[in-house]
Amino acid sequence: MPKRLRQQQLSQVIEDNPFMTDEELTQRFGVSIQTIRLDRMELGIPELRERIKQMAEQSYDQVRSLQLDEVIGDIIDLQLDKSGISLFEIREEHVFARTKIARGHHIFAQANSLAVGVINDAIALTASAEIRFVRPVMLGEKCVAKGYVRSVTRGTAKVDVTTTVNNEIVFEGSFVIFHSKKERGEGGAPDANSD
Repeated sequence: MPKRLRQQQLSQVIEDNPFMTDEELTQRFGVSIQTIRLDRMELGIPELRERIKQMAEQSYDQVRSLQLDEVIGDIIDLQLDKSGISLFEIREEHVFARTKIARGHHIFAQANSLAVGVINDAIALTASAEIRFVRPVMLGEKCVAKGYVRSVTRGTAKVDVTTTVNNEIVFEGSFVIFHSKKERGEGGAPDANSD
């Protein structure tokens, strides 16, 4: 593949999935890791950690219901009472030693903390959850959890979270979140001044 075409495709692939590692890009394009790194440098595309950091800094809102060190995974996009995205890389401490499969409670914890974190309230707690593990997650895989607030009413919110690895669904959850806000704006929309 000519360099110019490869770089155009590389730029598009990273724009579509900013969580791709250089190793994954190497496999995708069939070139050496040095070639991928040179292409990224020429295109001005930072390495994965820097891309994640930039996305986190561009996040619109700050988590109110949890301390950042209480959130499982890295929040990279957050619009309170609307949606959020977090990234969680499965490391040795998250897997069973023999099988290298992630322990389910880590996958759940990422989704649960995102569901709680997306609520615009200082107090938000999980009241209930319906969850489904779709497939095992392995050591080294990167879980991207996307949460969407379906509804916010007096005292509760409903949040759906879908977790994917390489755009393949690995976990789904529907959470009911208790919150302490008593009043909401008209039509069920969150009232920014109701804190």
